[in-house]
Amino acid sequence: GKLKNFNVFVDSPLGAKATQITLDNLESLDDETRELARALRSGKEAIQFRFTESVEDSMALNNIRSDAVIIAGSGMCDAGRIKHHLKHRLGNKANSVVFAGYQGAGTLGRRIVDGAKTVTLFGEEIEVAADRYTLGGLSAHADQAALIAWLKNFTRAPQQTFIVHGEQTVMQTFAEKINQELGWKPTLPALGNSYPL
Repeated sequence: GKLKNFNVFVDSPLGAKATQITLDNLESLDDETRELARALRSGKEAIQFRFTESVEDSMALNNIRSDAVIIAGSGMCDAGRIKHHLKHRLGNKANSVVFAGYQGAGTLGRRIVDGAKTVTLFGEEIEVAADRYTLGGLSAHADQAALIAWLKNFTRAPQQTFIVHGEQTVMQTFAEKINQELGWKPTLPALGNSYPL
């Protein structure tokens, strides 16, 4: 009850489409989720969700000064609308940035999570004064066992297998596991290298 007229802006065209697919298939979800969707649609909840449609709608969010959550895509903060929101929000200690998942080494998101005092966005050095929070355990990536199980469904081994996501040591361990269990020799591409197909 401390927040009045609280708005959640989903600034992600892909997020809007995924949400619509979910809303079109509520019968597939549990009772609690269906009830929440009904309550939000009725407009009786204190929280209101709004989806941005255009670049102009996204830019208008920069004028909001309070009572809002902006959800923007690009999990590692290296592309997309999130970079603009960070540029306008990081320097203000009244703001908080919440990371809902893994931030890979070398990414903007990881630098912020690791406590960077400043970051460069669009060629401008931005002070990081906003509070930072990380919600662990929300990453949607499959674990090694699930990925191995999926790979075992291939009727024949691919000519090349690349492991491109995760910490270097984890990727190396995963490559060894694939080699042991499937006999494949995965490649861990080096940044900037290209590989013939």
